[in-house]
Amino acid sequence: MSWLKHIIKKINEKFSPFAKRWQFGRFLIIVFLSFFLIMSMYLVTLAKTAHVKNLQATLAQTTTVYDDSGAKAGELYSQKGTYVKYSRISQNMRDAVISSEDRNFYHEYGFSVKGIARSAVLNIKNKLLGSSTIAGGGSTLTQQLVKNAYLTQEQTITRKAKEIFLSMQVEQDYTKNQILTMYLNNAWFGNGVWGVEDASQKYFGVHASELTTSQAATLTGMLPSPALYNPIDHPQAATKRRNVVLSTMVATKRLSASQLKQSQAAPMILNDTYNSSNKYQYPWFFDSVISEAIKTYGLTESDVMNRGYKIYTTLNQQDQTNLQQNFNNSAMFNYNTDAQAASVVLNAKTGGVRALVGGREEEHTFRGFNYATQSKLSPGSSIKPIAVYAPALEKGYSIDTSLPNTTRTFGTNGWEVHNALNVQTDDVPMYEALEHSYNVPAVYLLNKIGVNAGYASARKFGLPLSDKDKNLALSLGGLTVGVSPMQMAQAYTAFANDGVMSDAHFITKIVDATGKVIVNHPKAKQKRVISSRVADNMTRMMLGTYTNGTGLGAAPAGFTIAGKTGTTENPNDTENSQSSKDSWAMAYTKDVVEATWMGLDDKSKNNSLPLGLTATMGPLVKTSLEEILPNTPGTNFTVTNPNSGTDSNSKAFKWSDIGSDFSKGVDNAVEGANKTWQTIKGLFGN
Repeated sequence: MSWLKHIIKKINEKFSPFAKRWQFGRFLIIVFLSFFLIMSMYLVTLAKTAHVKNLQATLAQTTTVYDDSGAKAGELYSQKGTYVKYSRISQNMRDAVISSEDRNFYHEYGFSVKGIARSAVLNIKNKLLGSSTIAGGGSTLTQQLVKNAYLTQEQTITRKAKEIFLSMQVEQDYTKNQILTMYLNNAWFGNGVWGVEDASQKYFGVHASELTTSQAATLTGMLPSPALYNPIDHPQAATKRRNVVLSTMVATKRLSASQLKQSQAAPMILNDTYNSSNKYQYPWFFDSVISEAIKTYGLTESDVMNRGYKIYTTLNQQDQTNLQQNFNNSAMFNYNTDAQAASVVLNAKTGGVRALVGGREEEHTFRGFNYATQSKLSPGSSIKPIAVYAPALEKGYSIDTSLPNTTRTFGTNGWEVHNALNVQTDDVPMYEALEHSYNVPAVYLLNKIGVNAGYASARKFGLPLSDKDKNLALSLGGLTVGVSPMQMAQAYTAFANDGVMSDAHFITKIVDATGKVIVNHPKAKQKRVISSRVADNMTRMMLGTYTNGTGLGAAPAGFTIAGKTGTTENPNDTENSQSSKDSWAMAYTKDVVEATWMGLDDKSKNNSLPLGLTATMGPLVKTSLEEILPNTPGTNFTVTNPNSGTDSNSKAFKWSDIGSDFSKGVDNAVEGANKTWQTIKGLFGN
């Protein structure tokens, strides 16, 4: 060690004059005190702005979701259990917790100096042994409550400092009994259970007020680690841990020696009466509410689930219930059990989501992938009204403009475009081309008005296009990325709402646990994308889809609807003209818009779907609309179907055309979308 002393002496000899000259010691003291002052100010500010006075109300209330009429629709919760008052918690439980977890609870002010010192010593020991974590063991019940309610579980000096200052603020605002009550109601007991009341039900089938000494000691023993000491999974470890807790109760004179023997001898009899009935009864809708609260209003998932908010939404419970039941019925999808599907129903005037199902599943995954809002799909021919016919009407075309309908080529590379099943007819009026979803007229018309016009129109309608989509394939839904059913439904609100598109949304108001309104009836975002004249003419054209065109057979009995279908070719089976990958159905009235999709995803075992709406999800579209529409105001269209023969702005409907289509094997005139991506790539380079 002489060499070390020699080095230290040399350093001291060189450093000492410098230190004396510049008063280095005083400088270090000033730096330390300045840092301490700044940190103290920061931590005090943190404690004062943490809304500690709201803590009890926040923990006592579960976040509740309300529907469009203000009726309760369900609850959101994660770190929540059934909240009970102090008087509803057994004295045995209180004694066990105080004895085992914090003996000086009633004599300290939020934190324990001895506990912190003990933790510091253990931390130094860990450092010497090479551990980088901060040692635990110094937290009071108040600190544990604060950590669970406000902070993360990371073990750092900064987090510990925040914990102490917040604990002091909690002690200032609440009595000891209130703090103990909040702690026991917010504690984690494993097996999906939070809070002493639900834990009592889960493990012993009693209320928290009825816990025996042995049962209370068992629950208390679980607090440090429910995974290791819960009696369901680890009965022997739970029994040993219970006996340790009972011994601490004797040491703190909360239990006599005779009571100790009696309690230790008590058998570990479990009885699960916990009612885990799922209050998350509209999972797809509630998932979306949480996502919107996070994305639009800056809340966190933990805030939404645990802060006891009241969230008012656009939900229609009757529509949502019916839609969920329909999705659970394979007959609605013609028993195509391997295909995925999604559907969204919007209020046509406001964009409020009335109902939504984001997938077909046996068991819901919390905030899992939502096909209604997160998918990126080719819309097929359902994009034609947006990217082709609406901009054509804006440029002066009329709904009975005659369009060619025979196979032909486009572009310098000679892209050959044909209709589904290679159907060819004489020239057809525009409304007939749309209702039968013929491909040739759509591509022809986009070529005439210009790709840029169609592209600009689709962007105005809110579709997320890229520059690579500036080609004729846009007319058939051949997009680089794709769209979701929600985006398509939102776009179609413009047709239903006189040319004004409404942004889709779920939340109308959020109130916190103290009654403060933090989101107050946000005004629906709307913008005009087409004139009311164009919107009316588009509706006139789309009234024929479900009476004479590709939606025939899926129309709701007794109701008039407009809309458009869409089909995409199956890239795995390009030689089969009866095969498809995606099926779309857009349907609307003046009151609602429904967008429904069914298709094959990456997990699908089958490599094809049958062709046409009636062969895929026709029953779902028909049934859901028959359930939704009676639940709306029933506002009538102000325009008529040109097929009725009474529309003075279009030529009379020709039954001979329909007969011709039937004779050529297209009884529903189901369209095919872009022939193949390979063909499109060859023409447009993408």
